[in-house]
Amino acid sequence: MPERVGLYAGTFDPVTNGHLDVIGRAAGLLDRLVIGVAINTGKGPLFPLEERVELVRAEAAPIAGRSGTRVEVLPFEGLVVDFARQVGAGVILRGLRSVTDFDYEYQMAGMNRRLDDSIETVFLLASETNQFIASRLVKEIARLGGDISSFVPKLTLERTLARVREPRAG
Repeated sequence: MPERVGLYAGTFDPVTNGHLDVIGRAAGLLDRLVIGVAINTGKGPLFPLEERVELVRAEAAPIAGRSGTRVEVLPFEGLVVDFARQVGAGVILRGLRSVTDFDYEYQMAGMNRRLDDSIETVFLLASETNQFIASRLVKEIARLGGDISSFVPKLTLERTLARVREPRAG
């Protein structure tokens, strides 16, 4: 039986409990899960790429241990389908929180299918407790002094709070 390899890609800036929920459920479906951390400087990330990769590795490690699935975290730049081919993934996993997510993700899945029809896109619905969590909102709440402890895991919480408290150059 061929190895089932999936790719879950995003900026993970920061990695949230919603991301980890999708990672955990995806790991249960696959033999190997590659988490692709996108460079995407256009989004103005809070964390540099290397730190995002480090945080995702640290926060996903317990999931890999529980599931028995090989979980790898790798940085990437460019098209998701190209990266999927590079890592041998036959499936691109996407988390959905809302109908708005679906509209965008449906379009992306169609484009990816046109670029490589051998790679399937699989949508995983966010669990009820994570449907509203978005990295963008987590960063905004943290910058404004709100409590983000229920949205992100412990190490990410510490790093995010330290980062938003840093004095800004200017």
